[in-house]
Amino acid sequence: MPDISLTMLVFLCLAAAAAGWIDAVVGGGGLLLLPAMLLGLPHVQAVQILGTNKAVAIVGTSGAAITYVRKAPVQVKTAVRIGLAALAGSMGGAFFAAGISSDVLRPVIMVVLLGVAAFVMLRPTFGTAPDADRRTVGRARMIAAIVLVGGGIGFYDGLFGPGTGTFLVLALTAVLHLDLVTASATAKIVNVCTNGGALAMFAYQGTVMWQLAALMAVFNLAGGMFGARMALRKGSEFVRGVLLVVVFSLVAKLAFDQWTT
Repeated sequence: MPDISLTMLVFLCLAAAAAGWIDAVVGGGGLLLLPAMLLGLPHVQAVQILGTNKAVAIVGTSGAAITYVRKAPVQVKTAVRIGLAALAGSMGGAFFAAGISSDVLRPVIMVVLLGVAAFVMLRPTFGTAPDADRRTVGRARMIAAIVLVGGGIGFYDGLFGPGTGTFLVLALTAVLHLDLVTASATAKIVNVCTNGGALAMFAYQGTVMWQLAALMAVFNLAGGMFGARMALRKGSEFVRGVLLVVVFSLVAKLAFDQWTT
């Protein structure tokens, strides 16, 4: 574990807890945790921060997924299928990442996110319709979910990354007509698959700070399980509000990165 002060260690653990809560509710916890780690560990290589972040995130995501599966109507088989496609997509994205400039991608993603935010705000019933009002999901739509949601967003995760969990929630809601709570639960299972693949690669490369990751993971797990329970208790309207906050935060973060670059 790197030589850091007790104050900074507490800061990182609290950031891990908050990131776990955000991830469990609507995705996007990396928006908080990665900058916190970059700030708290300025002398650590970026690849080590990324690897350690995955080791932390997979614990909180797994805890949130288990909480959701126990208490929400999640189709685990469907979620695993999408997750395996996302795993393959993320590997493909990582393969091409070296040849793509993030300076080109940031403006595109910002425009997409602003469009998403406008859509969610103009459609108050998005992700909140009762079960009886949802259309039946056919085979073609399920295949689209596996290929586009799993493979497409998984590819984006490997290629660029920020906001993957949020994109998963939105896409699952739109493609499979899930409510936002169920979409968040399904997204957690998909995230476990993608995080697991990425962590395996980072571990193979020896870029995970395991001692620090283990400590932060405890707090991330607590935040994730608490966030999942809160989302289940408060329902889709609560998730919708958090979703909009995370989307605008992501746009601001990307805009700041683009401006400083």
